[in-house]
Amino acid sequence: MSAAIISGTEIAGAIREELRERVALLGERDGLVPGLATVLVGDDPASHSYVRMKNRAARAAGIHSRQITLPGSTPEAELLGLLDGLNADPAIHGILVQLPLPDQIRDQVVLDRVLPGKDVDGFHPVNVGRLATGAPDVLAPCTPAGVIQMLLRSGVDPSGRHAVIVGRSNIVGKPMASLLMRKAPGGNATVTVAHSRTPDLGAVTRLGEILIVAIGRPGTVTGEMVRPGATVIDVGTNRVEDATRERGYRITGDVVFDEVREVAGAISPVPGGVGPMTIAMLLSNTVDAAVRLHADGGRD
Repeated sequence: MSAAIISGTEIAGAIREELRERVALLGERDGLVPGLATVLVGDDPASHSYVRMKNRAARAAGIHSRQITLPGSTPEAELLGLLDGLNADPAIHGILVQLPLPDQIRDQVVLDRVLPGKDVDGFHPVNVGRLATGAPDVLAPCTPAGVIQMLLRSGVDPSGRHAVIVGRSNIVGKPMASLLMRKAPGGNATVTVAHSRTPDLGAVTRLGEILIVAIGRPGTVTGEMVRPGATVIDVGTNRVEDATRERGYRITGDVVFDEVREVAGAISPVPGGVGPMTIAMLLSNTVDAAVRLHADGGRD
């Protein structure tokens, strides 16, 4: 029997509707309108598309959205000055700097400049450290936070289960492990992290009752590498050439979907899986940041 499909599109839609209602209540009760600023440097088409989707989703949820687009030649100091202004702006509760940045701008210097309380991407070292030490109210990176919601809202509680993560990136793999291990809903799992240097990767992935694949390489996990009945979340988003498609390519994950769905108990598709969840959790982080900053009188 084929695996059940875990639809990120459906779950993200439910979360966005919950956020819309929450934002409306915050406005009526507290006069609070969460504000999100997205900063885009350069003319990368994919980045422009991502930012448009994020801003459209924010507006649909009732979040004040401000997009700032700068030319690719912008000096690092100018971008840092812009971020200082957004940090000080009481109408902005969340700041997202779209990556990648041009070569003359150092990514980590920019990410470090955003106040931790407005870091809705969850990439500031303070938020990374708080997540690693199990802080209950941390702004977690959006993609792994979205995976936790996909599991819980699909009836898959990680508590007491063995979760295997394939990939050790700072954006997904490492924070995913921290979320799954922490003493909180969606946590309390036994976690193994595998990666590109793991020998006999299949022997490790077959241990996972929950298997999360985020290695950025299409077709990495095949059917024979999956434990029967496992829950498989495919985080990969890869552009693969396909002459049969009008645009000349197709989007695929890191998992061989047709094989794995015949072995797994549940699986997320690509597209329509983790992608929509990332945007939903960005909005959730923005609302959470607004509530905390409002309660603190605007202090970070």
